[in-house]
Amino acid sequence: MAEEIKNEIKNEGRIPDKKQVSNNDANKNKITFLRLVQYFIIYSVIGLVIEMLFALVIEGVVESRKNFLYGPFSCIYGLGAVAMILTLQRFSKNRYTLFFGGLLVGTVLEYGVSLFGELIYNVKWWDYSGIPFNINGRVCLLFSIMWGLLAVYFISYFNPKVDKLLNKINPNFLKVSTIFIMVFMIINFFVTSFALKVFFTRVVNDYNLEIKDSSQVLMYYDEWYENETFRYVTDTFFSNEKMLKTFPNLRITLKDNKVVYARESFPDIQPYYFRVFDVPLKLPVGNIF
Repeated sequence: MAEEIKNEIKNEGRIPDKKQVSNNDANKNKITFLRLVQYFIIYSVIGLVIEMLFALVIEGVVESRKNFLYGPFSCIYGLGAVAMILTLQRFSKNRYTLFFGGLLVGTVLEYGVSLFGELIYNVKWWDYSGIPFNINGRVCLLFSIMWGLLAVYFISYFNPKVDKLLNKINPNFLKVSTIFIMVFMIINFFVTSFALKVFFTRVVNDYNLEIKDSSQVLMYYDEWYENETFRYVTDTFFSNEKMLKTFPNLRITLKDNKVVYARESFPDIQPYYFRVFDVPLKLPVGNIF
């Protein structure tokens, strides 16, 4: 009789079954496509904050470190977080495996993103060539080690807290807002890609920069800028000042493999929001950003 009463109470939800609670928690933390998108968004924003703080320390300025033309996103951090979550979760109890896994994942990702920028946009997002033990200036041992240390803290401590926070948000609201931001970021990606292409072409033409395939780039410029509507739209929304404020550390590789900052062609444009102190603290880490 007592057992029947206990079962009835359980069925009414007054005493949650331990197995049922465990299954509910597992479902909440299940890695779905939407949850991965949420990770990407959250860590892209956090990454931007980290990058801007780093710029403040080493350069003394508050400047943009965004990867997209619009929105507060530094996407390499979002990509890095998603890659680590997908590949390193099973090693969460072994810090040594987490460290070396994070080192490997972060290094491969950083190299890939840098190579993508050079092949698609003809620009360099960063340059580690001044730091010892670098590979083509795209990755270096120092920052690879930092990726490994970040993975240990991230997988073991930080991301579980993010999961708990996300689980407290209304599921319907979270789903709708995630989809909305995801669509915005996809559109933003294509707009940014187009804007970077236009800016790169304009800089090469206006300042006679000798790069590989210069003739093809100049052909694009002549074709595009013959259209007055195109010229008005791009000069208004993707002006030199707008592009340099958003991407102050873009580099261009010349024909002789010399790398120059795009901002060097525009000495009259301030490529940051404002300077906090006049004599920045220089760290011995070479030419990073």
